[in-house]
Amino acid sequence: MRTVLVTGPGGAGRTTVAAATALAAARAGLSTLLVSADAVPGFPTGTEPTEVTDGLRYARIDSGAHFRSELVALQDRASGVLGLLGANRLDGEELTELPGSAQLALLHTLHRAAAGDWSDDGTDVLVVDLPPLYEALAVLALPEHLRRYLRRVLPQERQAARALRPVLAQLAGVPAPAQWLYEAAARKDTELASVQALIENEATTVRLAAEPGTAAWDTLRTARTGLALQGLRVDALVATRVLPRHSADPWFAGLAAQQEKCLGHWAQEWPGMLHEAAHLGHDPHGPDDLALLGDLAPDDRAPGRADDPWWIEDTTPEGTAPEVSGDPSGRTLVWCLPLPGAGKKDVHLVRRGDELLLTVGPFHRIVRLEPGLRRCTVSGAALTGGVLRVRFTPDPALWPRTRERFTPFG
Repeated sequence: MRTVLVTGPGGAGRTTVAAATALAAARAGLSTLLVSADAVPGFPTGTEPTEVTDGLRYARIDSGAHFRSELVALQDRASGVLGLLGANRLDGEELTELPGSAQLALLHTLHRAAAGDWSDDGTDVLVVDLPPLYEALAVLALPEHLRRYLRRVLPQERQAARALRPVLAQLAGVPAPAQWLYEAAARKDTELASVQALIENEATTVRLAAEPGTAAWDTLRTARTGLALQGLRVDALVATRVLPRHSADPWFAGLAAQQEKCLGHWAQEWPGMLHEAAHLGHDPHGPDDLALLGDLAPDDRAPGRADDPWWIEDTTPEGTAPEVSGDPSGRTLVWCLPLPGAGKKDVHLVRRGDELLLTVGPFHRIVRLEPGLRRCTVSGAALTGGVLRVRFTPDPALWPRTRERFTPFG
């Protein structure tokens, strides 16, 4: 399934671009599903996929309904514990969604779409209208973060030792976690894994929508770093509400000139990705208006897990590499990650056990190191040419002393 995740600065018309992308895909003969938390003018409303036109269905995300159903289900599974505590149940009618529920509802929607819950015949193209750019980047990073939290808080080895829980409970003097808690965590991890696989698929791309101007220019420049940090692939930058050039009106011509200057910079920063959607003179309403924005159908991409955005280089001078793993001294391995637009003052790096904690401006990611790098110490880092390079030096104490050749990634 081809997936297009549409986002951009707030108010730039990302919902319109998402709808136009979905319509173009449907008119190309592809079965297309558009999901959005916002209403699309001229489209039918409903939380279940509803046909808009031939080949195009649209579903609106209801975060409030999702929050209520999830909390009611949680109370049902934890009824025994709640009863022991003397807690009173909350009815669905009295529940008001809490901050963060919209993001979780979006992840659940992506899971349903990836699982094919909404189509018996399969969906060729999934178009997702994401929140504004910075929030969207945080949402797309959530599956990886939440799965890490679940592994730390409820590791599988504890679940495997459930036969010992009564004994451990007596020794510790506190009740052990109930089986339903581990089962709920396993279900949630499976759901998050499917969403993470969808995001990391080679056939999934991010499409940016932005109105040419100074504010959008700055936002995209910063977000470009976040996209690279997460390994997200951008397939297009759609410039929205582009004004006609060469107007006789001085005020109108001045605005068009500002847009044209910004478009020139975007064409250089995003080569081959820039698409212009003309200003219609009114807000687009319905399929006919969306068709006037141009052919925004996504390109074809083969499915499969995308490569990691980082790579590893062996910078040991030729002829000086040791022949055996028992003597790794003299070898230097470099972990490389492209971070276009990042400044040295924005990058912070921490090695924590087998993980690398990266902070680049407002963006954060935790990367699990390759097996070979886990047996190394960090000997330095530099940001040059838009690429972060972290140098690792093998720790002789951690390398097996055998007469085998030195294989740093084994």
